[in-house]
Amino acid sequence: MPWRATDAEKERLRFIAKAQEGLYRMGELCERFGISRQAGYTLLQRYEREGVAALRERSRAPKSSPQRISEPMQAVLLQARREHPGWGPRTVLAHLDRRQPGLALPAASTVGDLYVRHGLVEPRPRRRRWRHPGRAAGAASAPNEVWTTDFKGQFRLGDGRLCYPLTVADAHTRYLLACDGLSSTAHSGARGVFEHVFRTYGLPAVIRSDNGAPFSTQAIAGLSQLSVWWTKLGIRHDRIERGHPEQNGSHERMHRTLKQATLRPAAAHGSEQQERFDSFRAEFNDERPHHALQMETPGSLYMRSVRELPERIAAPEYPAHYQVRRLRKNGILYFRDRSMFVSELLMGELVGVEEIEDGVWSLYFYDLLLARLDERTWTLSS
Repeated sequence: MPWRATDAEKERLRFIAKAQEGLYRMGELCERFGISRQAGYTLLQRYEREGVAALRERSRAPKSSPQRISEPMQAVLLQARREHPGWGPRTVLAHLDRRQPGLALPAASTVGDLYVRHGLVEPRPRRRRWRHPGRAAGAASAPNEVWTTDFKGQFRLGDGRLCYPLTVADAHTRYLLACDGLSSTAHSGARGVFEHVFRTYGLPAVIRSDNGAPFSTQAIAGLSQLSVWWTKLGIRHDRIERGHPEQNGSHERMHRTLKQATLRPAAAHGSEQQERFDSFRAEFNDERPHHALQMETPGSLYMRSVRELPERIAAPEYPAHYQVRRLRKNGILYFRDRSMFVSELLMGELVGVEEIEDGVWSLYFYDLLLARLDERTWTLSS
């Protein structure tokens, strides 16, 4: 398993120091550093033999390679590429196989590496993987990779008013970033909570939620005012499947603890209830050991995000081959001399349109795939 830190040498030195302190069992220590036990024992043995030199990065290249291409075969492959510069490795290999049956040909990936080494492949800009919303992200491996959020239902306070607790947590460390009792699930209240959280803790890569208000609506791609704002901030919104709260299991489990600690019975009024939420959050983060964290507290593991909430949101930058259109005030897209309603949530926003096959176009908002547009029927589909 790889070392989690970008500076592996410093991380190995920290591992050696922790191991020599003797405060952790080897399994616990290796888990904290994100490596296997075998890697941990190997490093300790090397350190005993070599000292500081054992911390340096070592070459992982094999001493011998059965797949190495012979000089004559390299000449054949390079000549074929120069004769057909538009052919890829698989095409070249198929061509040679037909011309010289029985010739022992290497793998296509090996041929591709050969062409790269000889400058016969033009580098292409690496394209970002576009992702349609609605699929839950995998397990987070570091703080601020995934935040989870939800409303803990609603309940009636002693004064008869309804309270809607909005919670936000870091999926990796379980750190509870916010627990605010709101008067409704309206966008305005939720946005205020997220603005405060973003300014305090920075921005996450992903926010995972259910499909309820104010996180999702019946608009195109399930967009809501919140998710549009998140997308513009470079935050990916992942929604769990309907009817599957277990996909947000750690958050649901925290809600059960929250309910037991603060809502039995509910407080007399909102300010008193918020004091309970604040006390619970302080205890949950900094005092209560967590089984999923090897009995560490969330506060001992959480680190603030390096991504700051910008004062001004940058306009989207689409690839050069996209056609860029600005939606009208009524959410209408004008494209190829025709008009189509997209969403009032995107009024005045720039969208990118990419042709993926004849008559079929992909419609993007920043890096979010909104829908496919079919010219033949002039309809949008998810």
